Amino acid sequence: MEFFRNTNIDFLGKKWYFLSFSLIFSVAGILSMLFWHGIPLGVDFRGGTLVYVKFAEPPNTTAIRAALDKAGLHNAVIQSYGEKSSNEVVVKLDLKETSEADLSKGKNQIISALETNPVPGKHNINNSDQIGFAAIRDALLAKDPMHAAPVEYERLARQVLDVRDKVKGGLLKSLDELKGAVPDPVIDALKQDFYAGNFGVRGGDIVGPQVGSQLRRQASLAVGFSLLAMLVYLWFRFELIYGVAAVVAVFHDTLITVGAFSLTNQEITLTVIAAILTLVGYSMNDTIVVFDRIRENVKLMRRESLAEIVNKSINQTLSRTILTSGLTFLTVLSLYLFGGEVLHGFSFALVIGILIGTYSSIAVAAPMLVAYTEWRAGRSAGAMALPAQGSKGKVRVKV
Repeated sequence: MEFFRNTNIDFLGKKWYFLSFSLIFSVAGILSMLFWHGIPLGVDFRGGTLVYVKFAEPPNTTAIRAALDKAGLHNAVIQSYGEKSSNEVVVKLDLKETSEADLSKGKNQIISALETNPVPGKHNINNSDQIGFAAIRDALLAKDPMHAAPVEYERLARQVLDVRDKVKGGLLKSLDELKGAVPDPVIDALKQDFYAGNFGVRGGDIVGPQVGSQLRRQASLAVGFSLLAMLVYLWFRFELIYGVAAVVAVFHDTLITVGAFSLTNQEITLTVIAAILTLVGYSMNDTIVVFDRIRENVKLMRRESLAEIVNKSINQTLSRTILTSGLTFLTVLSLYLFGGEVLHGFSFALVIGILIGTYSSIAVAAPMLVAYTEWRAGRSAGAMALPAQGSKGKVRVKV
């Protein structure tokens, strides 16, 4: 299947437009990383606490931030999470200079700060991160409202969790919402130990500062070693200049992708690093396809210049590039639009990476190969024409 046949687009003739495009986005990304947003690392790399919270009503981020500030938790990041109708937010708190124990304390401080109607001596049953099957079962066993066997209370505990998590979407507005699902004596027993708060903690992540620093180092090494390995591979498969051109193109893709995260102030997490490594391989594969066709055409079209050969090679692989990149782009675009908040950073990196990776194979790697070859040819011609001073005329020598 082909979309294009016998195309004759002068890609190299537009190299200055391509160069301008790359410079604009690369410089914008670098300026953002240096002076504006920096590199927005996630808690995976910074170290700190993430708490995922679901509210009974649409959350007021201003009020949440004020409550956290009042509790002494400053500079917290509060972002909507999931569908808008789910009333969920994620609270991110940096604790770079603390130990693991302090990080756990920070999580509990976030929970305490968000409590607007706590009941002394009781636990918020909506905090699914803390109140699970064991807590509800043990409470029922201690009260024994049904005078039943332990296995019956295990069944009732699961029934309570099913109502909370599956029927009510993770949040009970009142314990009376359990009526009909469990007997009234069980509800009365639960009311002695639990209450239904106006929010529920759905989960949390805690990363120590030392772990975050180690993850930053490992992520940098992973990207660096992948580029080095690809350079060596292309050096042996083609020539060194092919490898250098391909690695420069991939570095260009990585720079623009990271710059896009900085410009949009989206956090770079471990899943984003996985996406960047994926796009490194994807971009390199696309570049190799073009380079392989160039190598074949160099043998077949000896009378044509390298620029003409490269243009023809790009045109010959254009249909394959559009089909492969286009279908992959549609897939990751769907993932970005419908994959949810958890995959948002991962899919955003792939959307940018697929576009820039396809572009760089045509607009960065190939022109760089031609430019270097023409520079080397011009340098050799200049060396051959260099005159040597002597008593009997001029002799051309090669240096």
